[in-house]
Amino acid sequence: MESVTLSHTAALARLGHALSDVTRTRILLALRDGPGRPSDLADALGVSRQVMSNQLACLRGCGLVDADRDGRSTWYRLADPHLAPALGDLLRLAATIDPDCCSTEGCTCS
Repeated sequence: MESVTLSHTAALARLGHALSDVTRTRILLALRDGPGRPSDLADALGVSRQVMSNQLACLRGCGLVDADRDGRSTWYRLADPHLAPALGDLLRLAATIDPDCCSTEGCTCS
C-alpha cells in the first residue's frame, strides 16, 4: 500500500470541497463527457452564467478543471484523465451505499 502524505490528504480534501456543492458536482459530472463552454454548461445545468463562472473558478482553484482559450471562447475540461472514471466510481459507490439518498423530499444527506 502507498504511503499517505499530507499532500495526499490535502488533495483529497480539495476534491471533497469541490464535491460538497451540488452545482460543482454537476459540472464535474458534465465534463466527464468532454470539454464544455461556460454558457453551454450554465444552460444545461439551469444556473446563471455568474454562478457558473464562480463555480468554475473554484474548480480551477482546486486543480480539478483546466481552461483552454479558443478565440473568444473558453473551454473547460477535467484537469486529469483519471478524474472522469473516478467520478463515475464515486457515483456508483454513493448509489450502492444508499440508493434512496436524496431521491425524496426531506433528504438528510446534507
